[in-house]
Amino acid sequence: MSFCSFFCAEVFRDHFKPGIYACSKCEYQLFSSRSKYKHSSPWPAFTETIHKDSVSKHEERPRIFKVRCGKCGNGLGHEFVNDGPAKGLSRF
Repeated sequence: MSFCSFFCAEVFRDHFKPGIYACSKCEYQLFSSRSKYKHSSPWPAFTETIHKDSVSKHEERPRIFKVRCGKCGNGLGHEFVNDGPAKGLSRF
């Protein structure tokens, strides 16, 4: 499954079938469906990446990071530290 092209309605927001979510540009593995959870944002929400280098991050504000594909640099959105479904988890 490829995602992270947010030009129209995000088709994977309510998609919870088992699988791997990959970059829409280079197909690099980013997130597993095991780390996906329901969230009020209009985009899919995950608690962790598949690999340490699945994404690169650049701090925009305290506890908010701009996130890009770790392979091709495609913009993926943000990581919100301590805003996941449980205490101490981030939300991508």
